[in-house]
Amino acid sequence: MEELQVYLLTYFAAFVGVVPPGLVNMSVAKACLEKGRRNGVLMAFGASLVVLFQALVAILISKYIFSNPYVKDMFLQTGIVILILMFIYFLLSANKKKTQQNLKKRAGTKSFFTGILVSALNIFPIPYFVLIGTLLSNNFDVKFTLYNDIIFALSAALGTLTTLYLYIVFIMKIDGKTEVFKKYSNYFMAVLMLILIIITWVRLSKT
Repeated sequence: MEELQVYLLTYFAAFVGVVPPGLVNMSVAKACLEKGRRNGVLMAFGASLVVLFQALVAILISKYIFSNPYVKDMFLQTGIVILILMFIYFLLSANKKKTQQNLKKRAGTKSFFTGILVSALNIFPIPYFVLIGTLLSNNFDVKFTLYNDIIFALSAALGTLTTLYLYIVFIMKIDGKTEVFKKYSNYFMAVLMLILIIITWVRLSKT
């Protein structure tokens, strides 16, 4: 029963956590539009695989992070640096002319590894799942044995994959009406990175 509780609560938390527009889901949506559904799915699988490991790391270090403010600050500082780099990347990509339109359908396994890279750059799932793990432990009296740790990580990955797949389904259903999104998606991503930089900076300044 405890295992089912861990699975359902973690799955739901991961599902909800990926719903707001963010680095990973918007990158998957962009891949669908530019390279087709198959590449979007491969990217989603790659991203979810990383989330599995991020969730596993998060549950193993949850108590340690909350009892050590220095470690928490290091996570936030690293996040700011990564977000600034991503902001610059998307801003430059938005201003770059697209000259290779015919390469749309040919990404193959490259999309899978792109999903891994994008998800690895997004460190926010770690503190998010640290919080979820702590809430499960404190509020639901869940004992995190090795078995429950694995269930927690798998649930997080499956919840993430479900939401990303729903993004893909939605994007493909409105395909043909998304020229504006295609044109301005990099600008949107750059603005998103800037907002996340500001939020992270504010959180860091309060610690």
